[in-house]
Amino acid sequence: MYDTLLVATDGSEDAALAVEHAVFLADRLGIPLHGVAVVETRTGYDNAIVEPERVRRRLRTDAEGALAAVSAAAVDAGVDVETELREGVPHEEIIDAAVDRGASAIVVGARGRSSFRRVLLGSTVDAVVRLAPVSVLVVGEE
Repeated sequence: MYDTLLVATDGSEDAALAVEHAVFLADRLGIPLHGVAVVETRTGYDNAIVEPERVRRRLRTDAEGALAAVSAAAVDAGVDVETELREGVPHEEIIDAAVDRGASAIVVGARGRSSFRRVLLGSTVDAVVRLAPVSVLVVGEE
């Protein structure tokens, strides 16, 4: 049923839970895991106060750290893993990564780093659930 999984991460608490679930499933099913993190390119930081390139570098560094956590968790569990850092619109890049990798399912955290913590699902997760051509497992604390 599942040949490979893709886990999307932004380094948030829910993403860490998604990584934990994805590694567990990949290990139990004996399938490879792909990790993806996306640097958001649509920013509101185009004013003289905040330099857009500085923000992009920080986001890229955060994404690299999140992917390192995916790799470490997978390696510790003996799961084959490949990671990829993408830039663009997060839900589009997550779905494209799943298609490009032939993923049978996508694992995501219910909420990301957004300050809108009261929303049931984050907007990225909502779009992935609605638009992905494969099954999506949404993981959260609650």
